[in-house]
Amino acid sequence: MSWFKFGFGKKKKDKPEEAEAETLIEDVTEGAVEADATVADDTLDDSHDEVAVEADEPTDVDEAPSAEPVATSEPAPEPEPEPETEPTGDVTSDTAPEPEPVIEAAPVPDPEPEPDAEPDAAPNDGVSEGSEKKGFFARIASGLKKTSSRFSDSVSAVFTQRKLDNDALEELEDLLIAADLGAATAARVTARLAKDKFDKDITPEEIKEALADVVAETLEPYAQPLDMSGDNPRIVLFVGVNGSGKTTTLGKIAVKMTREGANVVTAAGDTFRAAAVEQLEVWSKRAGATFLSRPIGSDAAGLAFDAVQQASETGADAVLFDTAGRLQNKTELMDELRKIVRVIRKIDDTAPHHVILVLDGTVGSNALSQAEAFMEAANVTGVIMTKLDGTAKGGALVQVAEKFKLPIHFIGIGEGEADLTAFDARAFARALAGLED
Repeated sequence: MSWFKFGFGKKKKDKPEEAEAETLIEDVTEGAVEADATVADDTLDDSHDEVAVEADEPTDVDEAPSAEPVATSEPAPEPEPEPETEPTGDVTSDTAPEPEPVIEAAPVPDPEPEPDAEPDAAPNDGVSEGSEKKGFFARIASGLKKTSSRFSDSVSAVFTQRKLDNDALEELEDLLIAADLGAATAARVTARLAKDKFDKDITPEEIKEALADVVAETLEPYAQPLDMSGDNPRIVLFVGVNGSGKTTTLGKIAVKMTREGANVVTAAGDTFRAAAVEQLEVWSKRAGATFLSRPIGSDAAGLAFDAVQQASETGADAVLFDTAGRLQNKTELMDELRKIVRVIRKIDDTAPHHVILVLDGTVGSNALSQAEAFMEAANVTGVIMTKLDGTAKGGALVQVAEKFKLPIHFIGIGEGEADLTAFDARAFARALAGLED
């Protein structure tokens, strides 16, 4: 699954200087290999001659035993060889053979600090512990466990050993709406089941399969990577209400982009919260991105202008601009967001190229009213839904996509960088329904 749609990595690797350097390295390597082969042949010839000489010399060694009886007969009465046999027990107690095994045991604890260094490396990359050990689907299924468990338990309680009649269909529709999937999705699921299974026995597994199919069909057209192709710099605004996870999401995306070769500028446009500025600065250092900020209370639109101008002058690939969290019903705050957009367009009339709405998955159907307000104020171009691992209302993403027809770039299913994953409609649908991949 692609994270982004761009070629930042390629343009930094396909340099003619690097191609020439690789050619020179290959030529030198081939020459070294030939030289080594010649030396090896000469060494083999010399070794055969040496072996032949050594084979003729053992006759001198046979005369050595005559000296051995002389040494054993005379030194025996001397006191020096006798103490060598008797003090063997005393030497073991007085001398240092005992500390020597202690010294040999000392290297054993040395490898123990090594595993301690591994967990420290994971947080530096922003990856939550254990997230790399899980596969793509396993992470999504784990993140959506609360939503799928709630739905699975309800379906199992209602549809165990039961025929699919009108009453059963009505109950199923209510369950789907309660799971924040929306009336339209609920109606399509029940219609599909009624067509094939009406007045027949139905299992909870069959209901889950029908739900997964409908959700996948609904979301598939909107599962799109973040398209960062085009003239640089690409300007991306992150908007949303307080606590939706905008700043963290921006930081994670900055890490992913720089890993693929992008030159990124991040700007802390939430000039009302010092914590947000500090948080984005930490993520920017982790990503190796250029970080811009202004004193608390400064004009966010002025910072946006400076960020776009600096990115243009330095040839940066992208500007990721954080905005202050604002409630969708606060007119003055939404007006400030419009001002940021107007100022950016003084430099680039095609910007911002993306306005990403970061939605908190825990708000359920309230995400619809949030999306509607930001659509009007900032012309939202795509959606990222976060905190799906902490809610049973993950079905709200289906409603948002269906109503606003917005691309879904990522979903957040944990706190680590690896837990911000590219959106996959089929995997999401099956995990939502509580099915295996």
